[in-house]
Amino acid sequence: MYLQIGTSLSSTLFELEVDAEERHQELLELLSLQSASEDATSLIGRSSMGNSSGSLSLLPASPQIFHGREAELDHILKILLRDSARVAILGPGGMGKTTLAMAVLHQEQVIAKYPLQHFISCESANSVNDLVRTLGLHLGIEPSRDLSKLVVQNLRECGLCLLVLDNFETPWESLGSRGPVEEFLSLLADIPGLALLITMRGLEHPGKVKWTRPFLPALQPLSQSDTREIFVEIAQEPHADDVDALNELLELSGSLPLAASLMASIASFEGYLATLSRWKMESTALLSQGADKRSNLEKSIMLSLHSPRFSASIHAKELLSLLSILPDGITHDDLRISRVPIPNLMSHSSTLLQTSLAYMDAGRRLRTLSPIREFIRKEYPPTASISKPLREYYRHLLQVVTPSTFLSLGNIVSRITLQLGNIHNILLQALMEANSSLVETGLDILKVHWVSDIMLQGASPLIQRVPHLIELTGNTPLWLAYNCHCLRTRELAKLPADPDQLIAEGLEFVSTVHLPTEEGMIHC
Repeated sequence: MYLQIGTSLSSTLFELEVDAEERHQELLELLSLQSASEDATSLIGRSSMGNSSGSLSLLPASPQIFHGREAELDHILKILLRDSARVAILGPGGMGKTTLAMAVLHQEQVIAKYPLQHFISCESANSVNDLVRTLGLHLGIEPSRDLSKLVVQNLRECGLCLLVLDNFETPWESLGSRGPVEEFLSLLADIPGLALLITMRGLEHPGKVKWTRPFLPALQPLSQSDTREIFVEIAQEPHADDVDALNELLELSGSLPLAASLMASIASFEGYLATLSRWKMESTALLSQGADKRSNLEKSIMLSLHSPRFSASIHAKELLSLLSILPDGITHDDLRISRVPIPNLMSHSSTLLQTSLAYMDAGRRLRTLSPIREFIRKEYPPTASISKPLREYYRHLLQVVTPSTFLSLGNIVSRITLQLGNIHNILLQALMEANSSLVETGLDILKVHWVSDIMLQGASPLIQRVPHLIELTGNTPLWLAYNCHCLRTRELAKLPADPDQLIAEGLEFVSTVHLPTEEGMIHC
């Protein structure tokens, strides 16, 4: 009986295996017919080695929404139409590197020149062995000790072929595996007829490969008009009462394609005003509901933060946290003069630039994109020990500028004006610190308000907090300075008492403590 059951079971299993194999072959034949009848852009070709189904793979679809990268696309196409093209698409996370690579694959000139195309994500490849296995799996090559040689041999026999390695920073970033990864990449680059296109976070090209010149510049944020096109195409043209909300969302996106796309997706069903309100409450968490880095802004940022190079540098993290409260960016000179307690500032600044967590603007100011800044400020705000020296530096600049020295100190006034956003955030942080001097902060707010007003930059919103600081501290010099401000600016409604009475009280205080500057302010 047991023998009969065993024989029957074996027979059944054999039949199932045969049936599965037949279905497998039918599927392959169906796919082969489909690949012959469909547009060449929809499928890559078979490799010349192996008959595994792994040798047939769908290319990613052509991006349906693609704005602002026409110059970069044209640059890549010109290179790919040459022989032995080697191109790297570099830039920060969320800048649209993968989208640009996808757009390249579906250009008619590329399809005509490269009948065989491979698009391979390296996101899960953390070493050279992982990278080789990933390519072998994609090409349908069975794992073996000689897998790297078989991969190279397979690609050598393909003829004209375009190989796209997406997210190449994952295997390359680790210093321990960088050498072997570059060696393997150089083997691929030596294959005649193989065009190589990689996408990587950061600004560096992998070594040991002769990249085709001129290099493609690292991707920068889109123009505001192109960012607006993304919003309108995903959501809709705003109604009249939505225009201001859309403009504010454009600013908040930092013209980062990923942030703009995610914001627009939310606005498409919640509206621009509701999306803006949610951003003000949730910040970057609003754009972090997706499962992967292409649909989750915070996950995309965290990938850069967890890169081996950045993770190894505590001081780079401190510098990034400081930049998170400096919307105007900051020059290396200002960092050095302020004596921020971060050693080897230039080296750590270079780390942020190389990992594309920061960039250098046209004025040579180190800064971060708005979405990155918001996330870091929320998750990793700077400590008081890091921000306080900069606060003292700004305070010194503010104290130097007075009504009598204003015209003669144009350089300092210009330096302050360029950093009013920074100073605002530094003072705002001081108001939230338990051990900060509220009186000094209040006086700084008054000076910032005066400089901002005289430079036609508008009133500082922090001025509204000064009456509360006076109430908390009971400090007479701060009370006097605020009342002087109200008298000078004709904001008499904000005075706590009759102007004549306040002037008399102020003069009495000045005569008691001998503060001629404040007396002059009262008489102005």
